[in-house]
Amino acid sequence: MSSQRGAPPGRATLTVLLPNFGVYPGDWRGLIDLAREAEDAGIDRVVIPDHVVIGRNTHEYAWGKFPVPPEAPWLEPLTVLTAMAAVTSTIRLSTGILIAPLRPAAYLAKTVATLDVLSGGRVDLGVGTGWQREEYEAEGLDFTRRGQLLTDTVAACRALWEDTPATFKSASLSFVDIFCEPKPVQNPLPVWFAGVLHRRNVDRVVRLGDGWIPIMGATIDDIRDGVARLRDEFSHRGRAPESLQVQAPATMVRGKDGAWDLAATMTSVPTLVEAGATDIHVTLRPFCPALEEAGDVLLSLAGAFQAVAG
Repeated sequence: MSSQRGAPPGRATLTVLLPNFGVYPGDWRGLIDLAREAEDAGIDRVVIPDHVVIGRNTHEYAWGKFPVPPEAPWLEPLTVLTAMAAVTSTIRLSTGILIAPLRPAAYLAKTVATLDVLSGGRVDLGVGTGWQREEYEAEGLDFTRRGQLLTDTVAACRALWEDTPATFKSASLSFVDIFCEPKPVQNPLPVWFAGVLHRRNVDRVVRLGDGWIPIMGATIDDIRDGVARLRDEFSHRGRAPESLQVQAPATMVRGKDGAWDLAATMTSVPTLVEAGATDIHVTLRPFCPALEEAGDVLLSLAGAFQAVAG
């Protein structure tokens, strides 16, 4: 693998999470319009989250209140991003995060490569294991092996994206002399791993990935320490430390009226960048109670970000 893989741009980028789940009632095609409005506003990247199925125990979500009840509709992210690719031309298209082990590796490799080809090379694949046992059980997968399944799935995708023919062997899947065409436009295609930096996740980021998405709730010190550790590992393994990409959420701030304050939220950006973040993540929904307000909110968000990030 190239030691220069996934080099970040010369400035911090702005990613906005668009809701592919039931928080905006009405026509789902409005979600596709959001991508075009984000591109027009100057947002660098849109990100779409993932759940294939959801069990009843959303109260066990470890990072606060789950955004919707389990019966709420949740659109499949790669399908959504493909529709967004058709109405945009420059904005990057990301998953945040895709629960990769829930998809067979060959099928995932084909789907992502297709999206990258159709979008002209605009995919950033954010991946993780997810948190809900029921999703794995619904597909006949062992939740306790989710870490191994994530590693093997992404490693198999790398082989299928980069080799012709591809041969791969791991604890959970193997294949010999398999052709998977077309290849992605991007070579290699950027993969960002989410989660805490335990030993196995560090290995995934350095061996198979291009970026890190810190776990929700990570502090500035957590991000700074994690970036230092990953850059050190990149250097030890012959990869350029400065090529590491890191996505960190802007620190949400409420105004005196109790509403989320967009400008105040953006004041955390310089500190996050100083800690090593190359990309700042913002969720649209808190700043945009109604879908028809999205165009103006996205413009304000891009302007506030540019004012602090340069």
